[in-house]
Amino acid sequence: MTDIASKPFAVVTGASSGIGFELAKQFAQNGFDVLVNAEDAGIERAGQELATTGANVTVVQADLSTDEGVERLYTAVVATGRPVDALALNAGIGAGGAFLDIDLARHFEVIDLNVRSTVHLARRVLPDMVARNAGKVLFTSSIASTMPGSFQAVYNASKSFVQSLAEALQNELKDTEVTVTSLMPGPTETDFFHRAEMDDTTVGQSSKDDPAQVAEQGFKALMEGKNRVVGGGVKTKVQELGSKVMPDALKAQMHRGMAEPGSGS
Repeated sequence: MTDIASKPFAVVTGASSGIGFELAKQFAQNGFDVLVNAEDAGIERAGQELATTGANVTVVQADLSTDEGVERLYTAVVATGRPVDALALNAGIGAGGAFLDIDLARHFEVIDLNVRSTVHLARRVLPDMVARNAGKVLFTSSIASTMPGSFQAVYNASKSFVQSLAEALQNELKDTEVTVTSLMPGPTETDFFHRAEMDDTTVGQSSKDDPAQVAEQGFKALMEGKNRVVGGGVKTKVQELGSKVMPDALKAQMHRGMAEPGSGS
């Protein structure tokens, strides 16, 4: 019988579906035990499916948009008695529409989950990694981090924060064996756009990247200790290259064309 503690241990947030679930599957299929988290009941089904890989799976249903939810998750991590070998900070939501048309509470919800919880959980887990001089952290950023997000303003700004945080930590931890990787997906076939109320937009109705492909690319980059990886297909990679030379005002107008309500066919 395999000693559970002999296997590496990964924590994945936002793991009930989409990229988060596929990331957890990558870990489970590659010899990791996993602790998975999401706020919705779908995390139980996800955990059951992940367990079929032979991994030891711990499920924690908690809302990371609250401090209490983050602390509940971290307490569960500590309770395993195992060091975190890999942390995938993937949980995130969007809110489509004009900035002034979206309730302030909804803006804060995006900030609390995408920004505050990311900082909170990273600050909890990283000290032990640094003390052990071992560990890997994956931030799910976005191509959106590279452009002003007209009609998705707070979401894009939140991902710019995440991308900047990841890059800063890469520098701060460069003299340790702890690595930090940012995964930058483009539009991906998940529930994200439906939950963000963007079904009637151009991007909401367009063909999107496969979350399994994005997760596989992110996992590989994390294991190789790369600083960042653009997740998805050729179209996404070209978009990321173009954003490096395009003026911000033009990027904002281009984003408007993709995300403005009613812009879909």
